[in-house]
Amino acid sequence: MKQYTQLCEHILRNGLDKGDRTGTGTISHFGHQMRFDLKKGFPLMTTKRVPFRLIASELLWFIKGDTNIRYLLKHNNNIWNEWAFKNWIESDDYSGPDMTDFGRRSLEDEAFNILYQKELDLFKQRILEDDIFSEKYGYLGDVYGKQWRAWKTASGETLDQLKDVIEMIKTNPNSRRLIVSAWNPEDIPSMALPPCHTLFQFYVSEGKLSCQLYQRSGDIFLGIPFNIASYALLTHLVAQECGLDVGDFIHTIGDAHIYSNHIEQIQTQLSREPRELPKLKLNPDVRSVFDFEMEDIIIEGYNPHPPIKAPVAV
Repeated sequence: MKQYTQLCEHILRNGLDKGDRTGTGTISHFGHQMRFDLKKGFPLMTTKRVPFRLIASELLWFIKGDTNIRYLLKHNNNIWNEWAFKNWIESDDYSGPDMTDFGRRSLEDEAFNILYQKELDLFKQRILEDDIFSEKYGYLGDVYGKQWRAWKTASGETLDQLKDVIEMIKTNPNSRRLIVSAWNPEDIPSMALPPCHTLFQFYVSEGKLSCQLYQRSGDIFLGIPFNIASYALLTHLVAQECGLDVGDFIHTIGDAHIYSNHIEQIQTQLSREPRELPKLKLNPDVRSVFDFEMEDIIIEGYNPHPPIKAPVAV
């Protein structure tokens, strides 16, 4: 994963101080590309433990076209909680203690952190147990899954972009239009978080499937390791359905940034020696991307360094 560590080092050396929507502050670099040969191992970070099961369940959530965090919580996946919880605590229905400014206060105020976690746990419980509450506050707007599987057209119909692209790979693999877009300008105001990974394109050559992602914004410490593994996994799933080997995953990032409260964590990660990449094993009996379940996806030989915690900027 030297491509990733080189990006981290480049941003620390050459990045510019830049403000951001969250108010946290970043060191930012605009325009960067990494390339990963998927035949040389699965690109799951080894300089810190990255929870692959969370990556896999989130990707299956996208593929299913789901936009409610209930599915994720049922799989013990909490990576989208903050955005749904933010909608709840900022609503007129919320009457609990003030939970704003979590990203900064949690680092300094242990009592606030405990209170925040208690309120978040209650929120998650209601999402899982209360259908009406879940429908209202578990919903994240028309985020990735909706755009991939049910893009709204001007005529009121919907397009299943992912299904259509897979069919094109099978029937017209030389097409230069093997593209899925999550960036739908009309739906941006309704989304809890506008798509960071905005567009991906497949490419077929010599019996191998490659994928390039354009990501408008990349949280280098927390988000990018997830994104690399997620789109590498997507490439493997689509390749299996289409009877192809895997080629490269190319990751193109617009605003590549390190949050100011992640610098120490990045430096810790850079001090560690990378280890051998793991292998991905898919159930060979599953022949459709849309039929994969968690038990069909296994990572083998993963021996990373310990995890490194950092706050999420919301």
